Parts: sequence; C-alpha cells; structure tokens
Amino acid sequence: MQLFTTIYGRNLLHELTQVLPRPYLVATMADLWPRFEAQLGGPDARVYLVESMELAGLAATLAALPEVRAVVGLGGGRAVDAAKVFAWRRRLPLWQVPTSTSVNAPFGHRAGVRVDGQVRYLGWAVPEGVYVDYDIIASAPPLVNRSGICEVLCYHTAHLDWAFARDRGRCEPKWPYDLEQVAEARAVKDRLMEALPDIHAGSDRGIKALCEANRWGGAAFHHFGWNPRPIEGFDHFLFYALEHRVRRPFLHGQPVCLGIYLGSLAHGVGDEVMLDAIAGCEVDIRPEAMGVSWDDVDAVLRGLPRFVREAGLWYGLAHELEIDDGFVPRARAAIEARFGAWPS
Repeated sequence: MQLFTTIYGRNLLHELTQVLPRPYLVATMADLWPRFEAQLGGPDARVYLVESMELAGLAATLAALPEVRAVVGLGGGRAVDAAKVFAWRRRLPLWQVPTSTSVNAPFGHRAGVRVDGQVRYLGWAVPEGVYVDYDIIASAPPLVNRSGICEVLCYHTAHLDWAFARDRGRCEPKWPYDLEQVAEARAVKDRLMEALPDIHAGSDRGIKALCEANRWGGAAFHHFGWNPRPIEGFDHFLFYALEHRVRRPFLHGQPVCLGIYLGSLAHGVGDEVMLDAIAGCEVDIRPEAMGVSWDDVDAVLRGLPRFVREAGLWYGLAHELEIDDGFVPRARAAIEARFGAWPS
C-alpha cells in the first residue's frame, strides 16, 4: 500500500516555511490561526478560515481566491479537507499539518464535503508531506486527540456489516467480501488496541501509533479500489444521520465512537470490548457531551434504515435495523455505567 509521506518531529513549521512555493494559501480555522500566524503568516500568505464544508460554498470561495502556488492544510478534518479541495481544483502542491489526531483526513486522497447536508467524498490530492509535529499535536485538547481512535475501532463494525451483507447476498458486485482485506484491517485495529494506554497518555509513542494507524486507514479506501467496506459502516452511518438531523458539525470521534458501540450492540458482537476501549481512552459518547439528547439518538436509530437508503450507502445492518423500546435504555445504562449520568 502506498502511504502518504509523513514526517514526525518538532519545530516542523519553521522548516516547512523554507520550502513552500510563494505565495501560498493556508486553509485553517479561526480559532487556530492566531496561534500559527507568526510562523505561517506574512506577505506571502493567503489565509482561508474554514466555516463550512458545503461544496457550493467551497466552490464559490475557490472562484474568488487569488492566485497561489501551493496550499497548506492546517488544523483538523475540515481544514485539511478544504485544503484538498483547493489543491485538487487548482492543481497545486499540497502540504498537510494536522493539529490533532482526531481524524484520518490528513492521510486520505478524497475530501469529505457536504452536498445539501449529505456527506460526499470527492477529489484527489496527494500531499508532498504530512507534518506531524509532536508539540503541536500535544497542545490539542486530550479528548480531541484521543477521539481519533474512532477511525480505527470502526473497522470492527465495518467488518460485521460486510459479513451481514454477504450472508444476505447483498454485497455489491464490485465489493465482494474479501477475507484478506478484513484480516489486513483487523491487524491494524489490533495494533491500535495494544497502543491505547499510550494514546490515552498522549505520549509521543501514542501520537505516532494513532497517526500510523490512521495513515494506513486514510490510504486504504483507495488501495482497496475505492472500497469503504473494510473500514467504515454502521459507525459512520449513525454519525452522518445524526449530523443530518441536527445540521451542525461534531467532534468526529464522539458520534462515530457512539456508532461503533451501538452498532456492536445491535450486531450482538464485541460491544463490551468496544465500550471498554472507548471509555478507557475517555472519549465521552454520552449524547449530552455532544450537545444532543437520547431522544435524538433514539430518533436517528429508528430512522436509520430510511436514511441509509436515501443516502445510497452500502448495505449493512442499518438497512434492516429494528430496535425495541428497550434498546436505547440498555445502551444508555451501559454508557452511563462507564461515564456516569449527565448532570441534570
């Protein structure tokens, strides 16, 4: 598998500024730019502060951007994905500087944009380098960094969904069940599980372990022939549906980790193991921690079969999901046993 060139170290922004073609565009976030303006700003810098990943808005912004010779993505998923769109559309060299380990977006070819509120992955961008600066990553909130485990633990539910589709004869002809792909992804997940204490501690070793796992996962979609089945399923579907319901962004790892647990519980396979891993890394998956309610979760679960069909997502348990009135209370009790009840 061809993985993106990734550089680990310290003081990496200083070195990056020595090689960037000028002028260059920095795609970042309003809350991040003041921290990095002294290093990446100046007369040669053009700055775009990402607010939305709606494709129509990105296209309008792109049309109005001045001429630049390179693009830098600085931030989390939205910043690095916006940078991909700009680099792809303008055919410019790209550098990615993640400021946390929250997602695998810095290591993936396509950008996750929104079209009328629905997630779509498009584009093609291979960075000259992904710069993982240990000090920059360590300065992110611990929850943000730890939440990146979602991008690898989700292989568990993805594989359950793929087998579910196989057993019902519902695998897409272009994506027949592939035990070798499942085994390769499972090996990455198992290595991550061994590194969870280091990831929780936020050590250099933990940062690299999570980045290397996400580096593999980011490239896997393309490596497996644009096949998402080994790496994504019910887990992300629940996140997409929840985002569509409330129409606002989330810290990616929280709803995806909730989807991992709920999907495992619905499949009846590995739910306690997944919840132990999530709780052990203190990724809070209580709905209230995400600004939503258990009623929202219940409504999303009950509407999930319709949502995944309308969104054209690949077949899995979500397409046939039927929950009884006790499912959400059981899930809530298990989650609150690990995290406590939300203060009233």
